[in-house]
Amino acid sequence: MSRFPAFTLLAGAVLSLAACSSPARLTRVSPPPAPVEAAPANGANDNLNAVLWVQRSQEYRASTLQTWAMAAAQLDRALADPTWTALLPDEGGNHQSGKLKPAVVVDVDETVLDNSPYQARLVRDGSSYNDATWEAWVDEQKAEPVPGAVQFAQAAAAKGVTMIYISNRTAAMKDVTIANLRKVGLPVADDSVYLGLGTPVPGCTEHGSEKGCRRQLVAQNYRVLMQVGDQFTDFLQVEDNTLAARDALLDKHQRWIGSRWWILPNPTYGGWEGAAINNAWSLPADKRNAAKRDALEVAR
Repeated sequence: MSRFPAFTLLAGAVLSLAACSSPARLTRVSPPPAPVEAAPANGANDNLNAVLWVQRSQEYRASTLQTWAMAAAQLDRALADPTWTALLPDEGGNHQSGKLKPAVVVDVDETVLDNSPYQARLVRDGSSYNDATWEAWVDEQKAEPVPGAVQFAQAAAAKGVTMIYISNRTAAMKDVTIANLRKVGLPVADDSVYLGLGTPVPGCTEHGSEKGCRRQLVAQNYRVLMQVGDQFTDFLQVEDNTLAARDALLDKHQRWIGSRWWILPNPTYGGWEGAAINNAWSLPADKRNAAKRDALEVAR
């Protein structure tokens, strides 16, 4: 997960289809964060139901437990096949080898750590994401694990699989993030398995919050068995963040979902939101809300 307001694919069920595809590399252009705007503390808030669902619904917990359990059930198959990789060809997939150490690449936010209390603060205060409040929350190290994540990660580590954390928390947040991960029981082999935003990758330049270079860096030392995230961009680059382009990418790579790529629900923020409003984050909140309403498919 990425801590920006414009990344995600979908929330809900995971398709259990095992196969592979050979897609070309893409490059994502990230929209800017939404501006912070004051709003009545008890007024309408786009995120109220989403945060409430994450924190209070049994369906959210069941969805994450289901995803992690299904991924765990697939792990032995991935380990046993020396040709198995969850990386696309141009992001290191072409150079994977059974001689490399096995690893699972995971996002951090809304994938293994639950930041819904931070989102709840924003709802309570009638505010939006901003770097200062996010950094303060990260420093608190209070994020709890996403249900099922610790059990999966510990089982994978017991099989000799290294957990790699590619996050759009910054590289400067490494120490506090690793401390939070370890506090909740997630295995962290050493500092090198945390690759935050701004991690240098020789010979590769990342733009915005894309993760492609960091995936290539992991591919040099590990055979990536699976990738787990809450945003489409946790698996590949999204060049054109429009609904039509995202639909096309999903159709193209669908066979890896539920096999090599595992997607967790995140209704609170993501690329789907930006795509629905034509990435017009500079609009005031009421205009963005109107754009969302216009994007709805209404029964006639």
